[in-house]
Amino acid sequence: MEQPGVALQEGACYAEVTPDALDQSKYVELVADPGAGAIASFVGVTRNSFQGKATERLEYEAYIPMAAKKLMEVCRQACSKWQVRRMAVAHRTGTVLVGEASVVIAVSSAHRRDALEACHWAIDELKATVPIWKKEIFQGGEVWKENEEWRQQQAAARLAERGTAAAEGEVAAQHFAGSAQPGAG
Repeated sequence: MEQPGVALQEGACYAEVTPDALDQSKYVELVADPGAGAIASFVGVTRNSFQGKATERLEYEAYIPMAAKKLMEVCRQACSKWQVRRMAVAHRTGTVLVGEASVVIAVSSAHRRDALEACHWAIDELKATVPIWKKEIFQGGEVWKENEEWRQQQAAARLAERGTAAAEGEVAAQHFAGSAQPGAG
């Protein structure tokens, strides 16, 4: 049974996770603003091949309420990093055929640089943080895909943890070395 979609609106931000087809013009209209001199958009579509194999379709799964909240976080973060007038982020769930959109991002701002950079950052952040899973079905098989952005973020987090642990260990070693000296403590 297909889950119903969820749409959230907070100030200048709109986030949606839906099993329905995505129409880019809907999201561009949502971000229209009289103070905007630029609207940038990104549409991710299913391509027809995967590692030389003909792709039949993609299947996306998500816990839709959580995915919508995470999309909203991406939108809010982008709005705080750039001078964004309005922003809409939408992701599809269920079956997405070749040529159909699975994700749409639209951003309006007074100037093009903010709109373009916010849009670019948002797709990378979405792929790294939003809990939506993709299965690629191709001729002769299928595979659950892990986003490279998510993998890189996890590796960076592990490295940061090791760096913090190593730094804490070094501080502790210096503390104990200092307390072992005559007259210390």
